[in-house]
Amino acid sequence: MNYIEINRDSWNQRTDFHVKSEFYDVEGFLKGNSSLNEIELELLGDIRGKSLLHLQCHFGQDTLSLARLGAIPTGVDLSDNAIAQANALAKAAGIAADFICCDLYELPQHLEKQFDIVFTSYGTIGWLPDLDKWAKVVAAALKPGGKFVFVEFHPVVWMFNDDFDSIAYNYFNTGPIVEEEAGTYADRDAPINQKNVTWNHGLGEVMTSLLSNNLAIKLFQEFNYSPYACFKHTVEFEPNKFRIKNLDDKIPMVYALVATKV
Repeated sequence: MNYIEINRDSWNQRTDFHVKSEFYDVEGFLKGNSSLNEIELELLGDIRGKSLLHLQCHFGQDTLSLARLGAIPTGVDLSDNAIAQANALAKAAGIAADFICCDLYELPQHLEKQFDIVFTSYGTIGWLPDLDKWAKVVAAALKPGGKFVFVEFHPVVWMFNDDFDSIAYNYFNTGPIVEEEAGTYADRDAPINQKNVTWNHGLGEVMTSLLSNNLAIKLFQEFNYSPYACFKHTVEFEPNKFRIKNLDDKIPMVYALVATKV
């Protein structure tokens, strides 16, 4: 099973609908809106003049929002369609950014420099089978003393079925999860059906991968909300803060960490 090609095809299909979706609001972005959230903005801090590598950047909206804050960004994604859309969006917005299309594990072959910051967020590591290899890519891309900022959906969220009324999946990484999906999180009515191959990763696996690759964890946080209404049965209890209706504030939905390269 070639999970890379399966997932690339899935994201190539999604991208055409995502760039037109209300969820991503490209029109608002082109008028100056930022696509970044309070959680990551606080952890990133002042990024003016900083070189920044954005892993699994999709069609570049967050990458370009980081550029608007003064960073010098390079975005990376597996999907050639997403990278084409990222370059088109950068041109339309008049923002300078570099984009690389490759499998994340092959990224070191495409980089000729190290960065002040590596950033990745929301729905990224679930597409990767091996977090030790992931952490090695992060460490190799960082300058000594450089900062890794990571925000991700909490592994507890991925244990539930789509309706969040029963536990359907293992918290731990027990191998690939192969599923067929109709529509996409940004447009559930999109006329697409795609196959996805994903992996669940517990917090211990995440922490160990970073610590084993000279990345010292300086901060770890958990949040009982998501900044996105990307799951079924969400309710907005504060502006841009969403929870699952029947679970309220009982489960963690997002976690975030900052690590530095030793």
